[in-house]
Amino acid sequence: MSWSPTQYLTFAAPRLRPALDLFARVELDAPALIYDLGCGTGQLTQLMAARWPGARVVGVDSSAEMLARAAGDAPSARIEWQQADLATWAPPPAATGAPQLIYSNAALHWLPEHATLLPRLVAALAPGGVLAVQMPRNFEAPSHTAIADTVLAGPWRDRLALMLRPSPVASPAWYFGVLSPHAASVDIWETEYLQVLTGTDPVKEWTKGTWLAPFLAALADDAERARFEADYAARVRAAYPPRADGRTLFPFRRLFMLVRR
Repeated sequence: MSWSPTQYLTFAAPRLRPALDLFARVELDAPALIYDLGCGTGQLTQLMAARWPGARVVGVDSSAEMLARAAGDAPSARIEWQQADLATWAPPPAATGAPQLIYSNAALHWLPEHATLLPRLVAALAPGGVLAVQMPRNFEAPSHTAIADTVLAGPWRDRLALMLRPSPVASPAWYFGVLSPHAASVDIWETEYLQVLTGTDPVKEWTKGTWLAPFLAALADDAERARFEADYAARVRAAYPPRADGRTLFPFRRLFMLVRR
């Protein structure tokens, strides 16, 4: 499916904050080759190029729409943009050798088989290289469970129920067990951000740029999409009611990991 950069960037600041928090924890002096997997609109890719001016920096994403926005915002000869399926991606052989950093913010939760995917990414690093990953772990919160409730309660149930799946992100301890046999060091932590949102139905607008989007895209027509969206909006409005000042508090948990080969 296609992704909307405009919808995703409606909440650019809170979406960028965990990416910056992870970025600040990467301890590398002068990496020669960096990949930003699931680079989206390329905000972090640009920061990588600025922080490590001697590096070859490659932003990789499956979305042509996101990459077009990234290339338009960062017409730098030092950044390369590649469209690829992240589930099968591997760094190609290059004169510069294996990457010293593979960074992925809010992308790998869309992919299955983390037990093989993440060790494969670690193995692709140069010795001493770092895999830096952030994934949302908010799938048991009303913002996400209300999507399933809406699917199962409506006339679209038979068509959309097959799209429902368990939480795609496991516990920190599970990831430590998967990664520690392949790594010199593994650092994993979680942070719950208390996001302060404004506007009408802001939690619905937030998920509309990510987890809700495939369900809306799968519906038959605009009228049906509008009915589904209104049902979901009512559910999350009740779960996250606006305060008297009009702002909505939206707690959001995220998982971070730094894995050194």
